Amino acid sequence: MTRKFYIKTFGCQMNEYDSGRMADVLAAEGIEQTDSPENADVIIFNTCSVREKAQEKVFHDLGRARLLKQARPDLVIGVGGCVASQEGEAIVRRAPYVDVVFGPQTLHRLPQLIRARRDRGCPQVDVSFPEIEKFDALPPARVAGGSAFVSVMEGCSKFCTYCIVPFTRGEEISRPLGDVLAEIAGLTAQGAREFTLLGQNVNAYRGALDDGETADFAFLLECVHEMPGVERIRYTTSHPREMTPRLIDAYARLPKLVSHLHLPVQSGADRVLAAMKRGYTALEYKSIARRLRAARPDLSLSTDFIVGFPGETEADFEATMKLIEEVGFDASFSFLYSPRPGTPAAELADDTPSTLKTQRLMRLQKRIEEQAQAISAAMIGTTQRVLVEGASKKDAGELAGRTDNNRIVNFAGHARLIGGFVDVVITAALPHSLRGEIIRRES
Repeated sequence: MTRKFYIKTFGCQMNEYDSGRMADVLAAEGIEQTDSPENADVIIFNTCSVREKAQEKVFHDLGRARLLKQARPDLVIGVGGCVASQEGEAIVRRAPYVDVVFGPQTLHRLPQLIRARRDRGCPQVDVSFPEIEKFDALPPARVAGGSAFVSVMEGCSKFCTYCIVPFTRGEEISRPLGDVLAEIAGLTAQGAREFTLLGQNVNAYRGALDDGETADFAFLLECVHEMPGVERIRYTTSHPREMTPRLIDAYARLPKLVSHLHLPVQSGADRVLAAMKRGYTALEYKSIARRLRAARPDLSLSTDFIVGFPGETEADFEATMKLIEEVGFDASFSFLYSPRPGTPAAELADDTPSTLKTQRLMRLQKRIEEQAQAISAAMIGTTQRVLVEGASKKDAGELAGRTDNNRIVNFAGHARLIGGFVDVVITAALPHSLRGEIIRRES
């Protein structure tokens, strides 16, 4: 009987990508994927340690998996991702029924770890950082549908005071340019047309070229733009400090690069930005936004905010609200600050009441939603080129697609259009999606 694996993913798009690669690795071993942990012979939790609750949620889920293991002692339970990287052996101490613990850089060793667990009879932990070995060892990426994620670099060397990523994923390492382009070529051959280039700090990409020179992120975008079969390019997550003049200029020169950019700002107060060690001021961020929109006038900007960072005053928060007005953000991922053990910010005194922080967060989110709604409303009557992603979540009889500026549109259409591009006229703007009608079919 064929063995089955189940993967549960927490956290960012990088983790989603890593889960896809874990699935490739296990499939290459002849193990099939299942949506049901009850039917699985291998259960993997791909974890995130960016926020406190994500970490506790993993141990909650592990408790449920433990019950399955009590009924079936042969069940293999694995913990991967950033919590694994951060906690290592401590996970096995806290949950001794866990069989394998591996970090983001050692996911390619998963089959060997499972075999070693079986052969040696004790839990296996490998949270090392073996540079770029992971990508060389992975089987060719597979894709179903019109869009694909491609990891171009890993890790981060910025060491923001609140962030655990440099400790869980290591310093910045970029894949050689040729490897990235080869992976994209393989995915276009499988029908992918839209590519999202991934990295913790993606625009810090510095990939090796065959002649010993180095390619920057703008050059990578230029190369991907010229590839046959590539019709649309996205990337995430970027850092303002790496938004170079060449990269900004790419928005004027590369039409396949979408009119949407996720550029985390975190705060609009210079004092808080300095305490976070972000390396820019609010004015510098606004200048980047202004230059980007000069290159691409219809650019839609989304961002990240941390509300309630230690020592944030009312004036600091008002500076953030002012920045929101001035930049006109389209969407945001905004969270209350939660201290991560081992980060410098965890040592800072924090005397702002949590009720006040929550009020601030709700006010910020409300304002961003109003701005997003205004941008959506302005799209009514326009024609948008949409990548058809699949059946609509709201109505299985309809289709859902994504616009260039990253909005979901639901519309009536035939299932054969999935995976391709169509032109849709926007007829209505709802709170979290658009409605539209196909005006003509494209191949």
